[in-house]
Amino acid sequence: MARVSTDGLVPPTEGSALALSSLRLAAGSENLIADGTRDTLLSVSGGAGWLVLADETHALAEASAALLLAGQEAALEAGADGLAVVRATVGPSVDRHAPLGPRETVVRLDEAGSGKATGARSFQVLFGPHNGSTRATLFAGFIPPGKAPWHYHLYDEIVWVPEGPGRLHLEEGVEELGAGSAFRLHPREVHIVENASPDRELTVIGIFTPAGSPSAAYLTPDVAAEYRFAG
Repeated sequence: MARVSTDGLVPPTEGSALALSSLRLAAGSENLIADGTRDTLLSVSGGAGWLVLADETHALAEASAALLLAGQEAALEAGADGLAVVRATVGPSVDRHAPLGPRETVVRLDEAGSGKATGARSFQVLFGPHNGSTRATLFAGFIPPGKAPWHYHLYDEIVWVPEGPGRLHLEEGVEELGAGSAFRLHPREVHIVENASPDRELTVIGIFTPAGSPSAAYLTPDVAAEYRFAG
């Protein structure tokens, strides 16, 4: 089925406002980030550096993320060990969530709030309506060994895997997930993201639109029938 990309590239597709690419800067180099119509969300996957936006300079380190709104220009500058980032862009066609808090430019994963997702999984939201990203939500998901039940989301999503091993289960088959893998999930597409490690948590970086909560998952009818809810 060849759904999984092994080079961190998920190109634009008809009917989706999301795209994903990887960017690696050599030590001391610089790259201009600018888009007149799309928001840009960056997740640092390695190295360190700086984001220079107008007259402000923000330090970037591994497990941090940054938000540039449409029309803004910024320079990415790599430190002595270089800088690797995953770049997600969000087009203007999606519905925008109402802003729920003040805008932030750079956040760290260890400072983000945590929440519960499907099964024993948890997540931390890096950017969303609470801090200035009204078109999309960027989050880190944490998957224990094993897999959750079959489920789906109402949002359009791209997932990037910093380090495997994992597996993507779709109706048409199963694909392996290694370091740097990425894939797209369409709205209402039933799936499972499995952690194939016997003893280590699997971290994934996800971005979806419209913005909202990563915990908004829905069980397939056969799975839901196995659950009993207290009244």
